[in-house]
Amino acid sequence: MTLTYRFISLIGGSSLLFKETVRQIFRGKYEWNATFYQIYAVGVASFPVVMVTTMSIGMVMALQFGIGLAKFGGSLYIPKIVSLSVIKEFGPVFASIMVAARVGSGMTSEIGSMVVTEQVNAIQALGTSPIKKIVVPRVVGLFIALPVLCVAANILGVLGGFIVGVHDLGLDPMFYYQKIFETLKVSDYLSGFGKTFFFALMISVFACYYGLNVKVGTKEVGYATTKSVVTSCIAIMIGDYFLTKLFWLFEVWI
Repeated sequence: MTLTYRFISLIGGSSLLFKETVRQIFRGKYEWNATFYQIYAVGVASFPVVMVTTMSIGMVMALQFGIGLAKFGGSLYIPKIVSLSVIKEFGPVFASIMVAARVGSGMTSEIGSMVVTEQVNAIQALGTSPIKKIVVPRVVGLFIALPVLCVAANILGVLGGFIVGVHDLGLDPMFYYQKIFETLKVSDYLSGFGKTFFFALMISVFACYYGLNVKVGTKEVGYATTKSVVTSCIAIMIGDYFLTKLFWLFEVWI
């Protein structure tokens, strides 16, 4: 099976899965309890990982820019550079990647195990759509939870930069605070926040697609989990470029 064929199968299969998921959302009784559980599993349970990651990113960025810009007398630009970078790029992207690694892998392995143990066939035998029962709560739950995590990631990333800027680089706290709010615009925040909705769909749809396409044996579940995480992370990085360009063009047109 060539790489081109696998790529076309992935795009086609995940697109069809997404189409069917959207259709099932508006059909029959909705699985609210399952969706709330997924929101908790994604949002609350993933918060510590996202917190440590994004705060560390903000701290490292402030320290590296502080060391580099100090040689040219540019330390005063650290609040602007760090806060803008975290809000528009690093907060949403790293939060999404950590969720893809933690939650996306869990979704794939859970659904793959259900396929191997024929639980999916049992759901079909009972006259219920596996997409509505299994996929829809996960897609909707991640679609709601990831943007909320992004808000926390942005705050913690900027806070990490603030801590390093004040305590390690000797910048005045009020100056740092003032420069953050002078630099950031609503459009900057919305461009980073808006990306997470697309990232959430990428993670959940790919995770469910690979889980549902596990063929035989538990060994395939491990392979599918690896493929899911790698594909989601690559999609996030590539999608980030196109979404950044799209939001930039939108700002120019406005």
